[in-house]
Amino acid sequence: MEKYKQSAAPVEERVEDLLARMTLREKVGQLNQRMYGWDAYVRQEDEIALTGAFKEEVARGGGMGALYGLFRSDPWSGVNYENGITAAESAKAANMVQRYVLENTRLGIPVLLTEECPHGHQALDGTLLPVNLGAGATWNPALMERAYAHVAAEIRSRGAHVGLVSALDILQEPRWGRSEECFSEDPCLAARFAEAAVRGMQGDDPAKLDEPDKLAVVLKHLCAQGAAQGGRNAGPAAIGPRELREIHLPAARAGALAGAAGFMAAYNEIDGVPCHANRELLTGILRDEWGFDGIVMADGCAVDRLLALTGSHESAAALALTSGVDLSLWDTAFSTLEEAVLQGLVQEADIDRAAARVLRLKFRLGLFDRPYVPELRPASVVGSPEFQEANLQVAREAAVLLKNAAGLLPLAPGVKRIAVIGPNADRLYNQLGDYTSVQREGTGITVLQGIRSCAPQGVEIVHALGCGIRDRSAAGIAEAVAAAQGADVAVLVLGGSSARQFGGDFDSNGAAIVSEGSPSEMDCGEGVDLADLSLGGVQRELAEAVAATGTPVVAVVIQGRPHALTGIVDLCGAVLCAWYPGTQGGRAVAEILFGKVNPSGRLPVSLPRSSAQLPVYYNQKDPGRPRVYVDMPSTPLYPFGYGLSYTTFAYANLSLSRDAVSAGELESGEKVTVRVEVENTGACSGAETVQLYIRARESGITRRIAELKGFRKIELNPGERRTVEFALGREELGVWNRELRFAAEPCRIAVQVGGNSRDTISAELAVTG
Repeated sequence: MEKYKQSAAPVEERVEDLLARMTLREKVGQLNQRMYGWDAYVRQEDEIALTGAFKEEVARGGGMGALYGLFRSDPWSGVNYENGITAAESAKAANMVQRYVLENTRLGIPVLLTEECPHGHQALDGTLLPVNLGAGATWNPALMERAYAHVAAEIRSRGAHVGLVSALDILQEPRWGRSEECFSEDPCLAARFAEAAVRGMQGDDPAKLDEPDKLAVVLKHLCAQGAAQGGRNAGPAAIGPRELREIHLPAARAGALAGAAGFMAAYNEIDGVPCHANRELLTGILRDEWGFDGIVMADGCAVDRLLALTGSHESAAALALTSGVDLSLWDTAFSTLEEAVLQGLVQEADIDRAAARVLRLKFRLGLFDRPYVPELRPASVVGSPEFQEANLQVAREAAVLLKNAAGLLPLAPGVKRIAVIGPNADRLYNQLGDYTSVQREGTGITVLQGIRSCAPQGVEIVHALGCGIRDRSAAGIAEAVAAAQGADVAVLVLGGSSARQFGGDFDSNGAAIVSEGSPSEMDCGEGVDLADLSLGGVQRELAEAVAATGTPVVAVVIQGRPHALTGIVDLCGAVLCAWYPGTQGGRAVAEILFGKVNPSGRLPVSLPRSSAQLPVYYNQKDPGRPRVYVDMPSTPLYPFGYGLSYTTFAYANLSLSRDAVSAGELESGEKVTVRVEVENTGACSGAETVQLYIRARESGITRRIAELKGFRKIELNPGERRTVEFALGREELGVWNRELRFAAEPCRIAVQVGGNSRDTISAELAVTG
């Protein structure tokens, strides 16, 4: 038996043996992922059949590197419950694809099945989590690790192997439509969630990817898309190498250290070099510096975009390949790599290196030894009660209470009539975010449904739409006012929407295409960028009219980006930011409104007063003097890390184990212990996120106003006091110095601890020479 077929042989020997048997065409075939998965099959009554296009694609490359989105469902793919693959059918369909490839190619190399899972599996019956901004707002990576483990188990049970996970973009530009895919504006917080995604999906041991509930993770996007100029999708990131390393690379590095199987390159350019052609990034930093040995995948059609630099598909493919890209996504260019070798544009050794990485992943996943999956398994895994409970808990912890004047929340027991008003009160898709699959009828809980199910017996619930998201019609406001006038409280459910529509226009990579001044209700998501962060349409007018009735108003904001809520906050007694809370979001919101859950979310981004303030992220460079606007405050409406609870917390007795440490000691592993006492000073139990920041000066480079270096989410009973400890070492106190070398440098540091980035207590630490 050939060595590559021997399961007991070491992986590297199997890769080497197989590679030596392959033709150039077969090697190039392993680097291509040209086909949309929904084009690989067709439904014939109650059966799934493979298409001629799929069979031709297999023959074209003497095999297939990967097949993208076999189970994807959304308006772009056009897949729904009438023509798509449900969970019950998915393992059988995956086995059919795998069997054809194995039995109709010379060497029988299995195909990778890759699936989108930016916030759960984007497939029919796939479980959808709150979007990443909501995940970041939990400040609870352990909870997210548990949720991601369920995502992995679902997808692997269906027969797929690789999950494409949004985890690396840092939200510095909230006008960007893909803001919802970011965990945070802060690299420390984002890094912890990138780790959680990898460890949840792959487990703690990257060598055990062949287990039936583990999924190989490809983290995206590498990197700096969240700093796109003007907030326009895939725009240039006007940053230098220090900003790149301080802000945009820590999450990727954390993911690499956690064992991520792959990375996806980003569309944007950095200082004139597109990420897909950035050898310093994809090879120099990722591989040579960090020791990463997995795959780098291209983003959709991105290699073809390099024609603007090279002039031909062959040259574009050669540039991307030699820069560090291993596996294509839908582009034409990589399919010309055989010709590129013949033209002398790239060496076959470069092809071999990339093909070996793809093959290595297939061996690690166990595909050569166990290519098929049990066809009945998805029934017991997909949508499990355990996953639904974890999903609900994420939605609960993601909600951030921004305002609660006079204790309006939780709603008092005496409330007898509640008016639920607004464009996001009863539209499930508006609370699910972009990259969302078609939902089965009856799936999910809207805010209106959640309130109806959680309200005490005898409470009357009335509903009025009021207005749309961006529609300028005010025709529904009168009905909303009438509903509010007869109610004890009005719950005003406002915000945005990333809900795509069937029949919409989409780019070649699936991004929504909207025209300038588009009347579409969709105001967020890929390809949907805003200039003005105010709520769209006549939502402000609706809020003014409802508030004018004198009925107490609770605003629930369903959104995928940090909108400017200045006018809304002033009109409402209480404001709850729920982000896009997913299918269980309506229940989670209702539980918070009625006091069954104490809100514990904290802002993972700063909330602006206006688009004109941008940038407003908290960790801007410290100018050493005030910088103010004449026409509005320079501070955000709500600071990074902020969030209220139904109880209160007090901080005291901040201490350091020493008030001075040398740079040399830090380089040798010495750490400074930070201790602070936190007390629940209110009347009910609650969770507080204790946050540690530093503000450093005199270190030879301009530092930031504040830098998050640690956080701890703790539960405290009324009157309970707990001492929380943090450790500050080289990793937390080091900087990218003038030589762009990460090292501990002499400086003065204010160590700040509190419940958000603004309200802290402080102690001084000196790092000496």
